[in-house]
Amino acid sequence: MRRTARLVVVLCLLGALAAPGAVAAERMWMGFHDDPSFRWSSNRAERVQASADSGSTILRLLVQWDLTAKERPARPADPFDPAYVFDDVDEAVRAAQAADQEVLITISGTPSWANGGKRPNVMPRNLGDLTTFARAISSRYSGRYSGLPFVRFWSVWNEPNLQLFLTPQFDSRGRSIAPANYAKLYAAAYAGIKAGNPDAVVAIGETSTRGTDNPGGSRPTHSPGKFAELVAKANPNLKFAAWSHHPYPTNPNLKPSQLVKWPNVSLRSLPRFEESLKTWFKRPQVPIWVTEYGHQTKPPDALGISYLQQGKYLQEAIAMAKSYPFVQMFIWFVYQDDPGQPWESGIYTQAGRPKGNSPARWSASVRPLDARSPVLTLRGGTQNPVVSLYGRQYCVNNSIGSTIGMTWRVYRGTRLIAVGQQTSPLRRDCTIAARPLFTVAGGETYTATFQLNDINGTYLNRRVTILGA
Repeated sequence: MRRTARLVVVLCLLGALAAPGAVAAERMWMGFHDDPSFRWSSNRAERVQASADSGSTILRLLVQWDLTAKERPARPADPFDPAYVFDDVDEAVRAAQAADQEVLITISGTPSWANGGKRPNVMPRNLGDLTTFARAISSRYSGRYSGLPFVRFWSVWNEPNLQLFLTPQFDSRGRSIAPANYAKLYAAAYAGIKAGNPDAVVAIGETSTRGTDNPGGSRPTHSPGKFAELVAKANPNLKFAAWSHHPYPTNPNLKPSQLVKWPNVSLRSLPRFEESLKTWFKRPQVPIWVTEYGHQTKPPDALGISYLQQGKYLQEAIAMAKSYPFVQMFIWFVYQDDPGQPWESGIYTQAGRPKGNSPARWSASVRPLDARSPVLTLRGGTQNPVVSLYGRQYCVNNSIGSTIGMTWRVYRGTRLIAVGQQTSPLRRDCTIAARPLFTVAGGETYTATFQLNDINGTYLNRRVTILGA
């Protein structure tokens, strides 16, 4: 199963992900992970758009290396080698872009040709094969190829602290080996992703909420806390933008505030986990992405909760994540129940009907957190700050470098203090630079609004809150 930097002088778009605020997460990437809905259902494009209409700003896709490259490619570094099957991923990332959403791709699963005929949860014999695949897929979605969108967010492997996804967890003498192996897996994939797309933002982890740390059990697993500690011990110099985690409750009936025994990690445990990650990796900050969370419902799951309870727990979980300044992303698993997906935590039934007020509670919770309209802190005295605006939808019908027009307005409280117009080229990562002409005063709060437009008559509105330090 599967926030917000405060910059001083020049605001960089991705800097909004680099350092947390002091009290609570002001903005987060909010969305869904649901491959059956977004990649394989007959009305998949409509579901992607509907999720965006509900306030979603990101969708997560699990891309299985073993399914994408069933046969060894003749030119594995070539993202267009005919052995690669990316059609469903291409379509999903295009649909997300058309709906003004970002994408997170998680790479997982080894092809049998790369690990001696074994199952996908066994590491490749040659880590260079993983590096090459990671380079190919990140190149494909680097924004360099017409018709293929830029994908900003990436992560490596799915729940590697579970034997189901990475084996062995322990050797024949009961010694832990999966964390060290994962450190190698991650480093290999990271090198490939960054080689193919230097602007990629890559997370490590994707850990499951719990594990036993018992090599003698019938299903040997690591707890996420112990797993992360041992990954750091194996390679404390790993480069990553965030640690991704799946803090599900241990039982669907339990509240989001459930406290589990450390080193298992629930939503309530995230502050301790973040402090520990900082210690283990010797970093001043370690952002956390919640890349899977959800509560199953009854019906249809016998162990699930009522629709009314799901809506309540959904809202509570998002509020908890928002209360943590280090959480930058929250992804609900899944959007809609599906016969091909045994996890029945969608906010819609298989028939597409709302599960009580869960969709309404989702929208009410996520809209104020829209990461495309960030909250930023600039030093008092900063003149005419440069800000980067998300213009994802413009990459659908405009080439890189196309002119994007804008009208900007700056308000101090309710008073309009500056207004102007400008044009700016569309960047490869679908952002646009803006430069509102005013001087930031310390202690003041400003709202800058931007009405963007292109030659095709597409309008987007963005809002940036600026705090003068």
